Amino acid sequence: MSETVAAIVAAHRAGHLSPAQTVARSFQRIREHNDPAIFISLRGEKDAVAEAEALSAKNAAQLPLYGIPVAVKDNIDVAGLPTTAACPAYSYMPSLDATSVARLRAAGAIVIGKTNLDQFATGLVGVRSPYGIPDNPMRGDLIPGGSSSGSAVAVSAGLVPLALGTDTAGSGRVPAMLNNIVGLKPSLGLVSTAGVVPACRTLDCVSVFSLTVDDAMTALRAMAGPDGADPFSRNRELAGVSAFPANLRLGVPRDGQLIFFGDKASEAAYGAALKRWTALGSTLVGFDLEPFYETARLLYEGPWVAERYLVIRNLLASSPNAIHPVTREIAAGGARLTAADTFAALYRLQALRRIAERAFANIDALVLPTAPTVYSTAQVLANPIELNSRLGTYTNFVNLLDLCGLALPAAIRPDKIPFGITLLAPAGQDARLASIGRVFQADTKLTLGAGCVPQPPLADLSVSLSGDEIAIAVVGAHLSGMALNSELKTLGGRLLEATITAPDYRLYALDTAPPKPGMLRVEAGTGASIELEIWALPAAAFGKFVAAIPPPLSIGTVRLADGRGVKGFIVEAADIDGAREISAFGGWRAFVAEAAAG
Repeated sequence: MSETVAAIVAAHRAGHLSPAQTVARSFQRIREHNDPAIFISLRGEKDAVAEAEALSAKNAAQLPLYGIPVAVKDNIDVAGLPTTAACPAYSYMPSLDATSVARLRAAGAIVIGKTNLDQFATGLVGVRSPYGIPDNPMRGDLIPGGSSSGSAVAVSAGLVPLALGTDTAGSGRVPAMLNNIVGLKPSLGLVSTAGVVPACRTLDCVSVFSLTVDDAMTALRAMAGPDGADPFSRNRELAGVSAFPANLRLGVPRDGQLIFFGDKASEAAYGAALKRWTALGSTLVGFDLEPFYETARLLYEGPWVAERYLVIRNLLASSPNAIHPVTREIAAGGARLTAADTFAALYRLQALRRIAERAFANIDALVLPTAPTVYSTAQVLANPIELNSRLGTYTNFVNLLDLCGLALPAAIRPDKIPFGITLLAPAGQDARLASIGRVFQADTKLTLGAGCVPQPPLADLSVSLSGDEIAIAVVGAHLSGMALNSELKTLGGRLLEATITAPDYRLYALDTAPPKPGMLRVEAGTGASIELEIWALPAAAFGKFVAAIPPPLSIGTVRLADGRGVKGFIVEAADIDGAREISAFGGWRAFVAEAAAG
């Protein structure tokens, strides 16, 4: 069945299915599903089908989202459809698409309609909207999750394969877990927020809901890039998805720090997810979660509530009853904050950011529950603020600390409630999270969304270069999990493959800080085959990387076991006097491991 973005695009390009047929299928499914609370507004079907038919005049090979139906959260502008932010009194008609929407359309996507949300994107529950509460297709008594409730439900129910949400405090992640789908929260500034109704303008980002990690990354690549219309846009390199790294180190909270609010089923599901990571070859490393909890408390107890107040203060003054009571109560608190409160919180946040940076010093990513527990709609309506706050336990700190995140389905509990985990890493590591997250999702073998559609086979990653990338071979401290690997990742590098050299080299332990090896080329066949990794770097980043290489190392052509030649680290014979030869270890990683054990 053509349900994922990748499968649908492939079917369109092969002529097995037309974009117009796929768009018509989405409208038919929306009618059959018959939940009026999912969409606030829909496009005319004839107009959407006509737009899909017009794609035939374009080169399908150049459209990564060729004919893909997309739903858009109704705080993101779509030209010709009203933007309400789930508040009828706030509604306006935009003349332009939001930049994110325009870029999806340029990639071949077809917008179907605007989805429901917690009003003004304030909430993680999906029940704070005058347009109704979308039914959770996984289990009807559960909340759908918010604030991007309609977008997550639309993907889970199979109405569209792709949807946009927003994420300020977890709105692109909590509903993903509750609907058994993928939720990608990009690095701040990677995707333009021009044309998005702000929640907290300094923390907002456009998020992606999809059935698979690869689909989410396809959408992210289409949208990513600087935008002059957004002063918060950042010019970040988005690396390609790469192979699952060796020696992956994942951070898990120290004993006693996790909170599940008595939910033993979620606690057990998280423990099972950690065992799955270990079985995949990852090393779990304890870290202190308390500074992250403290950061989370700043979001609603600190001055960032004033940003929410700024968005609706005029409406609060003129028509307070037009605003949902819970939203009104939360936002009104922002009017009481002082400039002194703001600066005090900013100072503390900066200190907490430094603590978080140290936590990531020897960890590739954190792995946390997406939410600690799950609630029914009835429970949340009876206790709206406290239970909403609990759902943000592991999400509220993320944007304050400038992290990127990827929410993944992890299990269906015995009570048929979905459970998910979230990977978190410093900004700029979006592709890194996707590279490891896609393997975890495939390993769960869970069906996609609320349907019975099996996961497709995990697509093989191309080991070829793309665009202006240049390959570089690393043999020492820049290997995955080693001391200097972060330099490659910061520059947008992606791992292409792990392999070995031809038996033409000798490896030496150099007297450098940090310790590094030197690889010396000798007469063909008289040396050893040395383990290495090949990374791809954008051309500009390659130049920066090479320029920073300190002596005695230099860059030369390294001969691989299969006969290929690739640029990589080498050392000259004159620079190894007195250095210990370690060729017998077969590589730097084995040498370091034995030295540590000793």
